[in-house]
Amino acid sequence: MSSSDDILRQRLTELEVKLTFIDDAVHELATADADRSLRIAALERALRELRGELSSMRAAPAEDPHNEPPPHY
Repeated sequence: MSSSDDILRQRLTELEVKLTFIDDAVHELATADADRSLRIAALERALRELRGELSSMRAAPAEDPHNEPPPHY
């Protein structure tokens, strides 16, 4: 084999190694993106629930015994 074949094989090997690292990075980013999407969806659901609870509390303040005025009023 000639020196140029060795150089080409070395360059090809380096490119394969780099491609492997890029594939791993893309996979990690895709996984992180999916995880973030799930967390955002869960936070949005929780926020909707809290808004609903807050609306209920505002609509019926007299039902809460903690909101009754003190006896001296």
